[in-house]
Amino acid sequence: MTTLTSPTQTSHTTSTTTAAADATTAAAEPALLPGGRRSRRAQLLRRPGVVVAVLYVLLALGTAAVPGLYTGVDPQQPHPADKLLPPGGQYWFGTDELGRDLFARVVHGSALTVQATLVALAIAVVAGLLVGLVSGFCGGWVDVVLMRGVDVVLAIPTLLLSLTIITALGFGTVNVAIAVGVALVPGFARITRAEVLRVKTLPYIEAARSGGATWTSVLRRHVLPNTWGPVVVLAVLDVGTAILAVSSLSFLGFGAQPPHADWGSLIASGRTYLVTNPWLSLLPGLAVGLLVLSLNHVAKSLEEVAR
Repeated sequence: MTTLTSPTQTSHTTSTTTAAADATTAAAEPALLPGGRRSRRAQLLRRPGVVVAVLYVLLALGTAAVPGLYTGVDPQQPHPADKLLPPGGQYWFGTDELGRDLFARVVHGSALTVQATLVALAIAVVAGLLVGLVSGFCGGWVDVVLMRGVDVVLAIPTLLLSLTIITALGFGTVNVAIAVGVALVPGFARITRAEVLRVKTLPYIEAARSGGATWTSVLRRHVLPNTWGPVVVLAVLDVGTAILAVSSLSFLGFGAQPPHADWGSLIASGRTYLVTNPWLSLLPGLAVGLLVLSLNHVAKSLEEVAR
């Protein structure tokens, strides 16, 4: 004998099954996520190159934050009797043409370089996120206008655009940071827009809208948190680009002004003695190169593990 089931009973059974499945999934996710994170962390720690790169980045950040912890020597104090000494036990990086300790100048110069880099990245991330979110979420003519503007800026080389901006703003470490940050905005804007276009078509966005959520709430609670991944990876990669750009502008004389010095200006001041006293430029340049290579290696490793 066939048993008839009412639509109400069928609907109730279906909703109960769906709720149970959702509860099972929600219960399983917290258990899986920490394990997945531990697995990724273990993969990174098994790579000696990543460990060394992270340690060097932490060292650079430490010298920038607390330079006095690494050297007690005044970087501005000249010692005419000890000028142009090679690296040795007393002066690890040697001395410059005025007898100043080059190691102390590199350590204290890292603060200006790292601070300018962080300011530039903050400007690029915030402005790029804003442009990318508005462009991808609004669409239509807003998207067309913003992206054409981004394409125009992308057509100009980063260093050339930075030079143009800093020429208008004037010399100084802060102006260098602003110029580099504005030049990096288009990359963050494009990748944010691409992620927003992908995320806003997903089912849970439609479900949130059907549940009565406003567009502002959807943007803040669902779209923005799910676009962070690629932006963070790009930010880590662009740290190296920003350091090179900041150091290049300082090398050209637009950054820190004497008697203060950052890594770029230290390289520039030593180029006169490159043949006879090469350590004056090579050691600050080595600090820049190692930091950029370490950051790129960490970013690439994070990207590989996240796949």
